[in-house]
Amino acid sequence: MQIALLAVAALLVLLPGTAQAYVGPGLGLGAIGAILGVVFSVILAILAFFWYPIKRLFGIGKKKQENQEDDPLD
Repeated sequence: MQIALLAVAALLVLLPGTAQAYVGPGLGLGAIGAILGVVFSVILAILAFFWYPIKRLFGIGKKKQENQEDDPLD
């Protein structure tokens, strides 16, 4: 008896129903903005994580060693 009741309850939960709800333009745009912000921040974090090893591999942004005598901080 309990298994049949659980099976009926599971079927009722899985069946889609009609949602009587309205999402206004403010809430809709806010939700889309929040989702896009999270997605882009994750992508940016992944790119930043891999940027420094690639930068070091190709030697991008290194100063030339021959201009050390012109450096006022030394």
